Amino acid sequence: MGNIGLLMNGFQTALTIENIGAAFLGAILGLIVGAMPGIGSLAGVALLLPLTYKFNPTTAIIMLGALYYSNMYGGSFSAILLNIPGDSPAVMTALDGYPMATKKKRPGQALFTANMSSFIGGTIGICILTFMGPALADIGLKFGPSEMTAILLIAMTSISWLVGENPTKGVVITMFGILLASMGMDTLSGSPRYDFGNMHLLGGIPFTPFIIGTVGFSQVISLVMERNSDASRKQVGEGMKLSIGGSLLTAHDFKRLLPPAIRSGFLGTFVGVLPGAGATTGSFMGYAMQKSFKSEEELGTGAIEGIAACEAANNAAAAGAFAPLLALGIPGSGTGAVLLGGLMMWGLNPGPLLFTNEPDFTWGLIASLFLSNILTLVIAICVIPFLLKILSVPVKYMIPCITCICMVGAYSSSYSMYGVLIMILSGIVAYFLQKNGYPTAPMMLSFVLAPLLESNMRKAFIISGGSLNIFFTRPITCVLMLIFLAMVATPIIKSIIRARKKQA
Repeated sequence: MGNIGLLMNGFQTALTIENIGAAFLGAILGLIVGAMPGIGSLAGVALLLPLTYKFNPTTAIIMLGALYYSNMYGGSFSAILLNIPGDSPAVMTALDGYPMATKKKRPGQALFTANMSSFIGGTIGICILTFMGPALADIGLKFGPSEMTAILLIAMTSISWLVGENPTKGVVITMFGILLASMGMDTLSGSPRYDFGNMHLLGGIPFTPFIIGTVGFSQVISLVMERNSDASRKQVGEGMKLSIGGSLLTAHDFKRLLPPAIRSGFLGTFVGVLPGAGATTGSFMGYAMQKSFKSEEELGTGAIEGIAACEAANNAAAAGAFAPLLALGIPGSGTGAVLLGGLMMWGLNPGPLLFTNEPDFTWGLIASLFLSNILTLVIAICVIPFLLKILSVPVKYMIPCITCICMVGAYSSSYSMYGVLIMILSGIVAYFLQKNGYPTAPMMLSFVLAPLLESNMRKAFIISGGSLNIFFTRPITCVLMLIFLAMVATPIIKSIIRARKKQA
């Protein structure tokens, strides 16, 4: 039986009353968990796993899968309205979502863009999973440390697209992000570095408090310092139609949304399949890729293309992560590891035989992802009018509320005041960086990618005995390294050509 026939049988499993209810509950919980800073899909799935013990395996995994999937939607809510990413994949959404909601006074359209892009990217990812799941998992298995190093070098090179008009400041802030990421225990040897004798710094700079501070708390400081922001925030709330109809995108907006959403949908799926990459890396790479394409408005100023690129990528990556999980039993992220534990707890052994031995379960899960994607889109659109009321609240009330959200998010991710302290310090540093014209996007991108790059590069050198040959003797790595070298050489060659033209 072909994949289409198996998928139809999967829909028969997914469309039972019990499984529809599980998907609906998972979608609602995922939106709530995603919108609450500091919790994220990993904690959400882990906390709700015990609730599924008495469910049958198919219903349980459908609920958890829907929660994981809808979490990607929910993270954009607080990122767009409050400039506080609900989950790490929504970090890049805040760069354009918040300016579009406040400066351009289009919060409804920003939310609608995020929801539609998530739906498009997710649909692409699920379709690819349906027809190429086992094949994609095999491809992902071919990506060892050297291949991952080459991909991450390409991604790090793309930081040059985020540095803005001053490359020097961009390079400085990128190196600062790498320096912060290197603090703590060495990932391979276990030796401490840059801990300054502080016990807390042995664990490094925690990601969630750092991001909440850099993106969210720095905005609180900015609101406090800029007295005229109160009037502008009131105008946004008063002039906005609090309705779904007032939030709909125009045909022109949808034309702008579609190409980056489709491109990032394919890219995000591929990134999701790779071991250890995850939705966060997919979101960053989707946004960086959009920098190389033409956008009607400059990214970072409230461009629809920026929101579409990162939201489509993180949802597609979430779908792509199911391919190695189901076909090979290899989780691509922390959330995937929790789901793997759930599968084994229910007596299922993920791997190549899962598609053959448990077709009802496997295809029921894949079919439920289609169902969850549609349910989440409908719910997310329906709550837009209620979300928009946030922008009607005066800044004098918003400042303490956002501060509390930042503190709760930072504490809930680390369960200590250390996380809150990191959040406050990173917010202060980010505020002064932005005031002096240093972009924070390269710092966040390098902070995310540097640990992955270091770990994979060192593993590659351990395998090769310290030889560079490993990057040019393996076919996939060689192709990727040639792309990387071309990206590095292109700006240099262009500058030489321009200099010669001026001399002529």
